[in-house]
Amino acid sequence: MVERADAVVIGAGVVGLAVARALAQAGREVIVVEQADSIGTETSSRNSEVIHAGIYYPQGSLKALTCVEGRTRLYAYCAERGIPHKRLGKLIVACDEAQLTGLAGLKRKAEANGVDDLVWLDSSQAKRLEPALACVGALLSPSTGIIDSHAYMLALQGDAEAAGTMIAFNTPVLAATIGNDGIALETGGDQPLRLLARTVINSAGLHAPALAGKFRGLPESAVPPGHFAKGNYYTLAGRSPFSRLIYPAPVAAGLGVHITVDLAGQARFGPDVEWIETIDYTVDPSRAQSFYTAIRTYWPGLPDGALQPGYAGIRPKLQAPGEPAKDFVIQGPADHGIRGLVNLFGIESPGLTASLAIADRAAALCVP
Repeated sequence: MVERADAVVIGAGVVGLAVARALAQAGREVIVVEQADSIGTETSSRNSEVIHAGIYYPQGSLKALTCVEGRTRLYAYCAERGIPHKRLGKLIVACDEAQLTGLAGLKRKAEANGVDDLVWLDSSQAKRLEPALACVGALLSPSTGIIDSHAYMLALQGDAEAAGTMIAFNTPVLAATIGNDGIALETGGDQPLRLLARTVINSAGLHAPALAGKFRGLPESAVPPGHFAKGNYYTLAGRSPFSRLIYPAPVAAGLGVHITVDLAGQARFGPDVEWIETIDYTVDPSRAQSFYTAIRTYWPGLPDGALQPGYAGIRPKLQAPGEPAKDFVIQGPADHGIRGLVNLFGIESPGLTASLAIADRAAALCVP
């Protein structure tokens, strides 16, 4: 038996929940299908929990636009809903003279994106803020912060459900067929469903490209290849010597091994970049040596034996190793020609910060 559905969101990560909330509050009848047994079990809960300012991304890119908009809205939402967060601020540091040029370029890029509160610090000014820091210069980002990502997702879930959304856990999408009367989804799990939906939003995160490849009737050219960039994190024994987030100058595939401080004051270090073929969250203790080397460029006082394996996350990349970074993809009917289908590809960092803005853009493409 086929059940008819108005809007189906595939994936209950932070972006999927934000999309479900936006659609439900706009009056749509929403079902969220999630292959795991709870919300946000993958990328949404395995990251640095940073509220990004919008510094690093090319002007006019979706990453830049949604990060700057999303950051403002996220702080307001956290305050309104009592979601634990702190506007700690962040120092982006140059560890040698050559990196100062890169920081100057980063400041110009940030200003082009509308991030107008960065402060240039010389080494002595930076050390006055963070005495344990070693650098030749730094950028201070006052609007960078941290958030309890799980509390945020629970708030999104609560809003969506209060507006009528239903969430079906343990419900993987096995196949989909695009027809004249809607998109037919076949799901597995203990209670398999066949849903004929007017609107489908593919917000499956790491699995979004592979899932899109299962949509019969979607052109192959509309499905980008997906790649997995694993990021390992280590924790520090004892309290953090820093009160702010400390980031090195960015590297090609990410933002470098940085120090974040959680809401309890615990320091964690990461992520590094490890390209993988299959999903694996194991943290290899032997990778710690490269962390010591990277961290000591800006914190030479890191003691031997202080790093402990923490956790790992995986970024859903659209670029292969060695290729330039690619933007978010919010793909609607104008892109692939399929009425009622929206694909969200490559939603990595700053996806958590940008989630409310991404959700509104995705929802705007969901014409009933």
